[in-house]
Amino acid sequence: MSQHFNYRHLYYFWVVAKEGGMSRAAARLDMAVQTVSAQVRELERDLGVQLLRPEGRGVALTEAGQRAMQQADVIFEAGEALPGLLRERDGAGPAVRLALGISDTLPKLVVRHLVQPVLATPGLRLLCHEQRFDDLLGNLAVHKLDLVLADRPAPPHAGLKVFNHAMGSSALAWYGTAELAAHAKKRFPLGLADVPMLLPAANAAVRPHIDRWLMQHGVAARVVGEFEDSALLKIFAAGGLGVFPAPSLVHQQLLAQYGVRHIGALDGVVEHFYGISTERRVVHPLVRRMVSPAQA
Repeated sequence: MSQHFNYRHLYYFWVVAKEGGMSRAAARLDMAVQTVSAQVRELERDLGVQLLRPEGRGVALTEAGQRAMQQADVIFEAGEALPGLLRERDGAGPAVRLALGISDTLPKLVVRHLVQPVLATPGLRLLCHEQRFDDLLGNLAVHKLDLVLADRPAPPHAGLKVFNHAMGSSALAWYGTAELAAHAKKRFPLGLADVPMLLPAANAAVRPHIDRWLMQHGVAARVVGEFEDSALLKIFAAGGLGVFPAPSLVHQQLLAQYGVRHIGALDGVVEHFYGISTERRVVHPLVRRMVSPAQA
């Protein structure tokens, strides 16, 4: 063991970074905030670098802190997995943890499609956290998440070093119950003005493109609902509240799961899907399997 720093101090730093603040880390460790803070400062003195800097009500990793966090992840995640490995019986493999952040505007059937390549992994322990996009990027930066799935790339940010991986795209089409679809099809696309419409919320990346498509085709939309949660939108649509746009990528699942009918395409409108990581070259084996080979 290295004599240049205390591994217990490194563990306190790791917990602070995971929790995003001294107070939450102290609660997790059942220690006083002042004690945790002092131990992290001691680690910084031993290493000769600043690892954390204040940000809002919490802390953020410095560039040196990000490098230290990558190594601490390897050390302590392996340590946390050790009891499970020692308790393995009957040849059962170790659990493989994958923590995903799901943007609240990303269609849930698309999420299932994007995660499909790893679902058969033996011992998979899948942790899914759905939040607003900015909150997900914050949790990714402090290594609470392995990958963020979103409908947009992460924007450039001076204090946030993340990388975008293109994971696919899909054209969009209109769907609705049999009754609404029959009305909308009569003079599509203008027939869409004759039926109520459900749309993704204004913060969805594809929403401006849908609005532009409606305007270009002269459709005076009668919008009766806007949803951040795409699954909730489809539940209301299946009950006949309105027609809705959805990725053609999951066409068969839409028909089978929600009992809706295809109305017509939003020609020229494409929704893109991204995986966002803290490293350009992904090291987590399951994340590497999910993202585009050209980007991993």
